[in-house]
Amino acid sequence: MDLLQVIAFGVLLGGVYALLASGVTLIFGVLDVVNVAQGSFLVFSALFTWQIWSLLGLEPLLLVPVMGLLMFVIGWAIYRGLLVRVAPQGPGMTVLLMFGVAIAMEGVLNIVFGNEFKSVTPPYFTSSFKIGEIVIPYPQMISGVLAVVVLGGIYVYLRKSWAGRALRASAQNKDGAALVGISATKASSLAFGIGAMTAGVGGVLLAIMYPVYPATQYDWIARLLGIIVLGGMGSIPGAIIASMLLGISESIASAYVPQWAPVFFYGAILVILLFRPHGLLGEKTREDVAA
Repeated sequence: MDLLQVIAFGVLLGGVYALLASGVTLIFGVLDVVNVAQGSFLVFSALFTWQIWSLLGLEPLLLVPVMGLLMFVIGWAIYRGLLVRVAPQGPGMTVLLMFGVAIAMEGVLNIVFGNEFKSVTPPYFTSSFKIGEIVIPYPQMISGVLAVVVLGGIYVYLRKSWAGRALRASAQNKDGAALVGISATKASSLAFGIGAMTAGVGGVLLAIMYPVYPATQYDWIARLLGIIVLGGMGSIPGAIIASMLLGISESIASAYVPQWAPVFFYGAILVILLFRPHGLLGEKTREDVAA
């Protein structure tokens, strides 16, 4: 397969990875919470997209704002109902809580949808788009472009809106933000909601690109955690760069040595972290401060 073709696949895949990982790294940057339930949020959205598509025959892309809004509300409710009570007890307890949420959601999804692969196959599922000698399947092209649009929207919101600036201020210094009237609880609720919203949008894209079933949440959360660690915990630009690197490396491996594709993905993370343990754009922490 032509290398340029493979790289094009990798860039589009990296865009989807970046969208999914941005929610995890945003939540960590503001709340200092590792959301290990993001994979279950993603699969929840994908399976509900499949259910609506199979029942009503709607164009799945029309469900992007619906699933995004639904997951925002679910994320906001999880934070206000559960996380806000557990967060003061430390990061360890929040990880356990979100792991419990992930297991509970997987159990519910197993009951509702069964333990079978589901996939959305709209009319353009087998169609492709040609640019010169590069042939790109429509599902991958649509998913990659939509991922960039959503990421751009999140960037503009965080940079230009008052709520976005308040959220960033709270992430940098909660006490200082509180002195100017910014509620840490409201900022954290918003951050968790936005993080869950990216899983809602990503779930629609996932349903179009890959077959899913409840237990695929483990594969996806492993990938997302690897991306945010490589990019630097809490760094959205770092997560985007890491997503592109890993998307391209995985695409190259899948084209030339498919049996080694998972090794390339996680091997690239391992090699880079050996030389840069704090991630590509993460900040070093002094040992005396960490203690």
